[in-house]
Amino acid sequence: MSNRIGKSPSAGKAKQTAQSRARIEQALAAGDIAAAAALAEAALATGQVDPMFLNLAAWRREEAGDFAEAYRLLQRALAISPGDILILGGIAAVLRKDDRPDEAIEVIDRVVATAPGYANGWLERGYILDALRDEDAAAESYGRAAALDPRMAPALGKLADRAAKHGEKQEAEAYARRAFAINPREPAATFALATMAIEARDGPSAEAPLRALLDHPLDGDDRTRALTLLGDALDKQDRTVEAFAAWEAAQRNFADRYRARLGPVDGRPSHRAFITRIAEQVRAQPGSPLLYPVTDLPQAAAAHVFLLGYPRSGTTLVENVLASAPGVVALEERPTLADTDEVVLGNDGTMPDLDALDPAFVDRLRAGYWRRVTDMAGNVTGKTFVDMNPFNGFKLPMIARLFPDARIVVMRRDPRDIALSCFRINFTPSTASFAFSDLLETARHYDALTGLVELCRERFALAFHDLRYDRLVADFEPTVRALAAFVGIPWTDEFRTFDKTAQTRGVRTASATQVRRGLFDGRGQWRRYEAQLAPALPILQPWVERLGFAG
Repeated sequence: MSNRIGKSPSAGKAKQTAQSRARIEQALAAGDIAAAAALAEAALATGQVDPMFLNLAAWRREEAGDFAEAYRLLQRALAISPGDILILGGIAAVLRKDDRPDEAIEVIDRVVATAPGYANGWLERGYILDALRDEDAAAESYGRAAALDPRMAPALGKLADRAAKHGEKQEAEAYARRAFAINPREPAATFALATMAIEARDGPSAEAPLRALLDHPLDGDDRTRALTLLGDALDKQDRTVEAFAAWEAAQRNFADRYRARLGPVDGRPSHRAFITRIAEQVRAQPGSPLLYPVTDLPQAAAAHVFLLGYPRSGTTLVENVLASAPGVVALEERPTLADTDEVVLGNDGTMPDLDALDPAFVDRLRAGYWRRVTDMAGNVTGKTFVDMNPFNGFKLPMIARLFPDARIVVMRRDPRDIALSCFRINFTPSTASFAFSDLLETARHYDALTGLVELCRERFALAFHDLRYDRLVADFEPTVRALAAFVGIPWTDEFRTFDKTAQTRGVRTASATQVRRGLFDGRGQWRRYEAQLAPALPILQPWVERLGFAG
């Protein structure tokens, strides 16, 4: 933070402002940013206006999660000092934390274009690109930051963390050593080493540094991840009671940090309520949906597949299996349907009459979809395109109208394993992932989304194919042959190389480690946590039986 605070010119300033600035700079020199921010707010309250004071006051609001006020204060500072890269960097950080990464990247790109030697600008750019899930570009920015300032521990930590996620052990350890030489408690470097130890099933080696890290103040997201990894480290030691307690602590921390932004309030229902509202409208629709004329679109794929189900059901694994085949292009949880969402889906799940849309408007939505796909995946014409997003189940009412010829692959996994896995994972913050901060709400959310998918299966004349995770793991070739036949592609031995495909393409979801290792048998993990899952089991049991997992 101290790198973000600049010194304003003192010429022409009132004596009182100069004195306040001197006290603030003294606090900053001592490394006491909180004291400096308090002094800045006091100065502003008495009518003293200075970009430094506004920037520090904005930092305090940012730390409190009041991003709107932080943004307002930074805009005031920018009006006084136009083009100030420190203020612009602060604005980019606030936009990122306020879940506005598309706006943030525009601001930070302006910063690094103006000041390419500004290491903190490249660091922030890495954070923003991570939020945009552009992992390679983020790594490049972290590398630029570390090259400009070799003592920038956060950049080195991020590079270590990325290498660990890719299974690049030596590179991860090298970056971590450099980070620890500067800051022995660098969070991302600690996470990198812990991740590799957990992957190697060495729980004690992961547990010790995580506990040491947790003994000191941590940023909210870092604390959530540290607790999550601690639970994983304890799980590897079969200390299930302690492991579940660590995951509970992680979810409490996540919920406390994001409740104001993501929790249900008037005008912003829970994600489960959003899904329930969509299901109510599907039930109320008489008969089959209207089939709008399908026109040729220049950027459309030859074959179109939606791969959905539920987080942690195996969608990432299957996406990489399919992407291993020649002529198949796949996208992993990208906002391909964002234009459609903004136009036809309200924040509360309310939809217009989807059978009364102007056919020309439907065609524009289709064209917009394929433009987005082309922008994200490249040219897909003449190929099979797989759109993987486990949450696309709630978009089936729109998919049925826009893409009636698309094939729908639904991943199935034991609901009890899914609930446990969702509860123990550190997901990107969203209204959907907020549901996973509570075990009972996780089960209820699963019930709602799975129920909606089944309802759409009954109502819509789409081609559906169920793919069971347990059968994929136990009997890979026959299961994938059936999948390939449904999708309309021939069998190839390259399907077996999905782990190499994942390493080449990169995996952005929480399943990265498992998919890189090849076939991961995650069946029956819930049994070790049956006592902790007991409150949620009655909600899940009907689906356990209906989907054939009761045996």
